[in-house]
Amino acid sequence: MSHVAELGRRAKAASRLLAQASTSPKDAALLTAADLLLERAPEVQQANRADLDAAAASGMAAGPLDRLRLTDDRLAAMANGLRTVAALPDPVGDVLAGWRRPNGLLIERVRVPLGVVAIIYENRPNVTSDAAGLCLKSGNAALLRGSGSALRSNLAIVSVLRDSLVKNGLPEDAVVLVDDVAHEAAVEVMQLTESVDVLIPRGGPALIQSVRDNATVPVIIDGDGNCHVYVDAAADLDEAVTIVVDAKTQRTSVCNAAESLVVHEGVSDAFVARVADVLHERGVQLVGDESACLLSPYIDPATDGDFGREFLDMKMSVAIVASLDDAIAHVNRYGTGHTEAILTRDLASARRFTNEVDAAAVVVNASTRFTDGEEFGFGAEIGISTQKLHARGPMGLAELTTYKYVVWGDGQVRG
Repeated sequence: MSHVAELGRRAKAASRLLAQASTSPKDAALLTAADLLLERAPEVQQANRADLDAAAASGMAAGPLDRLRLTDDRLAAMANGLRTVAALPDPVGDVLAGWRRPNGLLIERVRVPLGVVAIIYENRPNVTSDAAGLCLKSGNAALLRGSGSALRSNLAIVSVLRDSLVKNGLPEDAVVLVDDVAHEAAVEVMQLTESVDVLIPRGGPALIQSVRDNATVPVIIDGDGNCHVYVDAAADLDEAVTIVVDAKTQRTSVCNAAESLVVHEGVSDAFVARVADVLHERGVQLVGDESACLLSPYIDPATDGDFGREFLDMKMSVAIVASLDDAIAHVNRYGTGHTEAILTRDLASARRFTNEVDAAAVVVNASTRFTDGEEFGFGAEIGISTQKLHARGPMGLAELTTYKYVVWGDGQVRG
């Protein structure tokens, strides 16, 4: 048995024990982990500095280096995240529905853990504690495979998590880190059909494509966010400027940032130049179709691929449409199923947009940046699914469970 397969086997065995654990020890382990994470901050940060030094020496860019860095504030946020998850209701054991059949059978649909949740992620050691915490509270074992650039940091954080499990009578293999950072090891995780119940990849296009090409286990894709904001003919243009600027610039490197602006031609003359001026002042590069380019000197011609691209940067595409029908068609053509927004004071238009646009979240008169587990009131999230099975949108504790049917009888037979 290979090393990765052995780690999967251990996680599977732990998952069966963890699934039977009550809420109290799970919460206690999360709170212990939060305390230990801060107590061992010097040890964790020493490991992180070694990762940062190696990454800088290899030529890693400033953005990824920043995501790799664990500051005091980020460690405190990780600890607070674990405490937040501990305070959330435990979904395991919830009876989702129950009914009695004419023959007397009582049928219940009961929420249960998925089992082993594998997470493959890149360069962000905070995901280690965030993902493990959510898996623990929902009764799942976490099989973690981070990037080589964060290996020392991840090992230090996982040591804290595993010690916290043991201190509270839970199996330490409920959190397992794959310490082999070779590409082949990641592929092996994607194919652990005997151990892994679901895989959640969190990373860039190359990782997602590798998962699509290689995975044989069930996968929930935390996918791209080519998010649109459509400014309708009936939009409040003052409000629209504020929302568009927030959606694009409040934080650009996240999947719920707006990448595409679509404007109804009925308000394009009054709106496009105005919003382009503000976005230009904020440092946003704009590219657009022929009609958009005529409305502002700050809009350059778009290439064929710009309208379907997730920039994750200070760049945005602009398209002018003749009707609501054209806006919906544009969004459905180029969107990635993440978040789409309409700005309008016409209720009928808002209802058509929300009904006809195919996305995990559709927003009316607000920023796309609100598609987030915490903002939705879930407390935390393990990712945002752009799929339709088994979860869609922000994935909190409930989305890390499935259900089973429990049938209570009193001697009934089919014959």
